[in-house]
Amino acid sequence: MAGNSTDPGRSVTSKVTAILMAFAGGPVLTLTEIASIAKLPTSTAHRLASELLAWRLLERTEDGGYRIGLPLRIIGKGGTDLDAVQRMILTVRARPVLVELARTARADAKLGVLNGHQVVLLGQGGRTSAADMDTIAPALPAISTAMGRALLAFSSTGVVDRAIAGGLHTAPKMLSPESLRQALSVIRLTRLASVRDEFDAEKVAVAMPVFSGGGKVAAALELTVHEPTTDIEAVTGALAVACRSLSRQLATEGARHRDGLNRGASPSA
Repeated sequence: MAGNSTDPGRSVTSKVTAILMAFAGGPVLTLTEIASIAKLPTSTAHRLASELLAWRLLERTEDGGYRIGLPLRIIGKGGTDLDAVQRMILTVRARPVLVELARTARADAKLGVLNGHQVVLLGQGGRTSAADMDTIAPALPAISTAMGRALLAFSSTGVVDRAIAGGLHTAPKMLSPESLRQALSVIRLTRLASVRDEFDAEKVAVAMPVFSGGGKVAAALELTVHEPTTDIEAVTGALAVACRSLSRQLATEGARHRDGLNRGASPSA
């Protein structure tokens, strides 16, 4: 088991995840506490925490401690520390997936999550640039975006009703509530959402859901392409592969966390 802090078998991603999970037990931690909980050398914890600060996933407090970054605290307002941590883990896990998806599809890739009746962008990757996680873009009405519809298709009726009520006036071509619900039903069957740009008929966004295990939707990945010069079938194929990959990682991470909680039920040194 990779409990030893110097275990060479632990990947960078697993170490970062361990640091993020440390915050599920407390809103503010010192570097020493982070290193102890994550079972990492202090130097390693400091290096990785510095990267998380640069990504704005963590931030420093006035007394020198570390806490969850402001953008994710705003998104998760009203949720638990664990909810915010899980979104941080999602963001970290998505970085390489977004980069690879953008490169494979030769299109702009985005990662989004639902926040009320809006969809919030957690990350993006350009065709020639690394995934940009440094900023959180303004929220958009979920029903007006492909990723928002991909998320709503697997959400409860109440969430869908609130999303339609809150953003119907922004929907392309002023779609009726009935038309939107029918569109979501089709998306739930195909797991593919698409929205054509109102101002550029050749630009289309396609999106698919990402699951965290047990059929629970966690996020959506979206690609924006110019249809006349793009093989849509190839693009959606690449998108499906990326969503399955990220879904597997999140499901594995969730199972690992549950196992850790079970093991932690008994006192340990």
